[in-house]
Amino acid sequence: MKIKHIGAISLLLLFVMSFTALEFSGFVVPQNFPPPVYDMAKSPVTKQSFELGRKLFYDPLLSRDHSISCGSCHIQSSGFTQHGHDLSHGVDDRLGNRNSPPIMNLAWNNFFMWDGGIFHLDLFPVSPITNPVEMDEKIENVLIKLRDKQEYRDQFKSAYGSDEITSTKVFKALSHFMVMCVSSDSKYDSIMRNTGTRFSPAEEQGYEIFKAKCNSCHTEPLFTDGSFRNNGLDTTFNLDNGRQAATLHSMDRFKFKVPSLRNLSYTVPYMHDGRFISIDQVLNHYASGVNYSNTVDPLLSRESKPGIPLTDDEKQQLKAFLKTLDDKHFVTRADLSEQWGNDS
Repeated sequence: MKIKHIGAISLLLLFVMSFTALEFSGFVVPQNFPPPVYDMAKSPVTKQSFELGRKLFYDPLLSRDHSISCGSCHIQSSGFTQHGHDLSHGVDDRLGNRNSPPIMNLAWNNFFMWDGGIFHLDLFPVSPITNPVEMDEKIENVLIKLRDKQEYRDQFKSAYGSDEITSTKVFKALSHFMVMCVSSDSKYDSIMRNTGTRFSPAEEQGYEIFKAKCNSCHTEPLFTDGSFRNNGLDTTFNLDNGRQAATLHSMDRFKFKVPSLRNLSYTVPYMHDGRFISIDQVLNHYASGVNYSNTVDPLLSRESKPGIPLTDDEKQQLKAFLKTLDDKHFVTRADLSEQWGNDS
């Protein structure tokens, strides 16, 4: 019995080792997706750079007091958002003024953050690392801490051929982890790839409503057009004027990046400030709660009153369709998880 038991363990270890060796296949563009914006030819993702990026992503060493990591505000099971908080929480439990956006399909993004203040993924980590209400650290200090650890010197050498640790390499590695956070395995994706899966009647009706009333901003297959729009949440001055903070143009006031509708079941709460805690609240806002201002999106002010006319039945059908955009595989992928990174 003991021999059989040892044999079973050996087979299990062999299976795990084989899976580990085969799990990285590089960046692959999903069949129903457009070409990515991120230049893969100029910056190819390797197994070593991806694993280094994953380790950095989950390491609280990047924060001033070693209390939070990138993964603290971008939790995989929550679609790489911060579950349970309307606004992000940083070191010393400092409160930010925005909801953490999901780390998802970023290889197709031209701009980053809710206001688009960052225009390249390789520059994206600078903001959360140095922001006083997020990780509150200096890049120079991060580099000192990383250089002090032999395991990091070894991983940088494996990824880049040299154990020299620079900010450019740190940001590149983090980018390589983030571009691999691809969500493309929802029911919707299966249907678009003609796998034989079909919408239910309610989902099909919701899809038709979506194409008629929502697709202009939440464009398939990414379910965002990457633009910045004022969706009528506010009309008076507050602490966050959206894209105006980045461009300084008055006509960008209250405009925020159009979020993807993928994985809404996991990424609650919604909007840039997490003010809505259910899809029902979101749909009710668009149906009857849009506030008019001189920067509100023209698509929301074409009718006699601002918003998108939706009956109660249409709302339920839309909700049924939106559920088909949930990607359980994405929020459970072992290679994107913190534990997998610790075990590598």
